[in-house]
Amino acid sequence: MTGLHHNLTETASDAAIDTACRVLRLPTMRAQFPDLVARAERERLSYRGFLAELLMSECEDRDRRRSERRIRAAGFPRQKWLSDFDYSANPNVEPAVVNNLATCDWVKKGEPLCLIGDSGTGKSHLLIGLGTAAAMAGCRVRYALAAKLVNELVEAADEKQLSKTIARYGRVDLLCIDELGYLELDRRGAEMLFQVLTEREEKNSVAIASNESFGGWTKTFTDPRLCAAIVDRLTFNGTIIETGTESYRLAQTKAKHQANK
Repeated sequence: MTGLHHNLTETASDAAIDTACRVLRLPTMRAQFPDLVARAERERLSYRGFLAELLMSECEDRDRRRSERRIRAAGFPRQKWLSDFDYSANPNVEPAVVNNLATCDWVKKGEPLCLIGDSGTGKSHLLIGLGTAAAMAGCRVRYALAAKLVNELVEAADEKQLSKTIARYGRVDLLCIDELGYLELDRRGAEMLFQVLTEREEKNSVAIASNESFGGWTKTFTDPRLCAAIVDRLTFNGTIIETGTESYRLAQTKAKHQANK
C-alpha cells in the first residue's frame, strides 16, 4: 500500500506542477521538468541545485524567444550572421573592427556606422549581421531599403501621417538602411529621409550600406547642401568601413566555374 500511495503522490505532484506551469506561463519549465527531475535524481542534485536548474532553463529560453522576436521585428530580408562572414575573401574588412562593433557599444551610444563599397563586397552581410547582433543584445532594430523607406515616407506625408512615421523610425535603437546611393532621390524624398536622420541624431544609431563613396552621394541627394548635411549626420562620431571594389561573390562564381571545367 505504501508504494502505491507513493506513486499516486508523484502522479498528483506531476499533475500539479504541469497545471502550475500552464497557469504561470512557464512553458520551458513544463517541457523540461521530467528530464530535469531524472537528471537531478541521477546526479543527486540538492533541492537548491534542482530549483536553480529549472529556473535558469526558463530564463535562458525566454531570452532566446525575445531575441527571435526582435530579429523578426527588424524585418531583415534574409538571415546573415557575423560568424559566417569570410574575411579571407575580403581582406579590406578587419575582423577586430567588426568584433568591436559586435559588442553593440556604438548602438548604446547612438553612434552611426557607414559601410561603403561595391556590390558583392559584403556590405549587406555586415549590415544585417551587425543588426542581428544588436537585436540579440536587446536592442530594437529596424531594417529598410533606402528606396522603400523614402516611398513609405512620401506615402505617409500624402496621408498626413509623416510625423507619426518619422517618430516610429526614431524610436528604434538601430535603423539599418541598405542600398543607399543606388537611386537618385527627388528633393522631397531626400528631405524626408533627412528628417528621419535628424530625429535620430546623437540619440539612436543609424547604420547604412552604400555602393557610392561620399563624394558620389550628390547623384542621390542632388542638393549639395542637403547632401553635405546628410553625410555629416551619418559620419559624426561614427565608424566607416570601406569594403572595397572587388566582388567576392563574383570571385566565388568564377572559382566554381573554373573548378567545373
